[in-house]
Amino acid sequence: MINDIDTIFQKTFTASKSLQRFPDEAIRDLLQSIAREIEAEETSILKANQKDVQKMATSDPLVDRLLLNKQRLQAIADSIRAIAELPSPVGKLILKRKMKKGLELKKMTVPFGVVGVIYESRPNVTFDTSVLCLKSKNACLLKGSRHADETNKKSVQLIQKVLKRKKIPADCVSLLPSDRRTLEKMFVATKYIDLIIPRGSQQLIDAVRQNSLVPVIETGAGVCHVYVHKEANMKKALQIVENAKVSRPSVCNAMDTLLIDKTIAAKFLPQLAERFLKHKVEMYADEKTFSLLKPYPYLLKASAEDFGKEFLSLKCSVKVVNDFDQAMEHIQKYSTKHSEAIVSENKGVCERFMNEVDAAVVYANASTRFTDGEEFGLGAEIGISTQKLHARGPFALEKLVSEKWFVTGEGHVR
Repeated sequence: MINDIDTIFQKTFTASKSLQRFPDEAIRDLLQSIAREIEAEETSILKANQKDVQKMATSDPLVDRLLLNKQRLQAIADSIRAIAELPSPVGKLILKRKMKKGLELKKMTVPFGVVGVIYESRPNVTFDTSVLCLKSKNACLLKGSRHADETNKKSVQLIQKVLKRKKIPADCVSLLPSDRRTLEKMFVATKYIDLIIPRGSQQLIDAVRQNSLVPVIETGAGVCHVYVHKEANMKKALQIVENAKVSRPSVCNAMDTLLIDKTIAAKFLPQLAERFLKHKVEMYADEKTFSLLKPYPYLLKASAEDFGKEFLSLKCSVKVVNDFDQAMEHIQKYSTKHSEAIVSENKGVCERFMNEVDAAVVYANASTRFTDGEEFGLGAEIGISTQKLHARGPFALEKLVSEKWFVTGEGHVR
């Protein structure tokens, strides 16, 4: 098994070199063909996905992340078509000038080479990563979880089938064994892997960051807050909070903690409870919230651990704050620097919030659910980067490149 992994590394590394020779038009055609193949193989992909879904308990919140259906599969195909039509990020001229002694100096964007992505129970990531890497002329090594094994295998087989048909090395997209021992090999594969991107739980991200010798870009867990300021429009606030929590609770841009100004809590929280009741949202409440919502059937007293927690389900923590400053202190303490939102009609307060909150994406009067590469017009993303080096926010096509200096002379010496 270990030797097989080494062979995959070597083949993918070699394929990455040849991928750079294909023109942008060939890559565009390749991606369009992958989108068509997904539609043609819809039944077989969904059948493989059902095998994975059936292994999990229906109550497991990860089921929603794992599940594919006709609508989601069509959305994937449509996203791939959109990515195909985006301009290539490779070969862009960043700088050009003549040096003092007449040398011509240029700085251009170039592919990383081989990108390793480690992810959990999200079969759409298989397609998103593969297509984004191919568009940016990077090869990719995919290490999914055992929960999505059947879906990932079928998806990569499909992509490799199209690669072969287009006479592009199939090893440009490689699926690694889902066994945890694979991680140990990836972490030390500095000869073959240029970059590792983990996408999943905080536990996974921490393990990759702490153990990898290969450079890592974190796509962090999302503990997202919505702060309803005392000058919020009540209707807007109710819509935003409901959407941020219930539209798709299993994703990283869903709201985990609601902060509500004490001057409007007694009016706002009962109205929110009416909306949350329809979805059976469990609210982990601080003392003030608990006293205001005692009749609510899905109300629990919050413990210290319920703040700063990513729930990934129809659960959230709720805290009444004294004022703007206390809300800011809470966010600063518990934020994972993913997405944070304020609801207020006071423009000055909104501006201060957006300028001072340290997060990849900040919102004023909008749901955190918009943090997404496709929503931002980037086609798709491998994940949401919560660090500050190289990329922050949706890690999409534009950031899957590095830089390279080109110096041309005529026998110059120094």
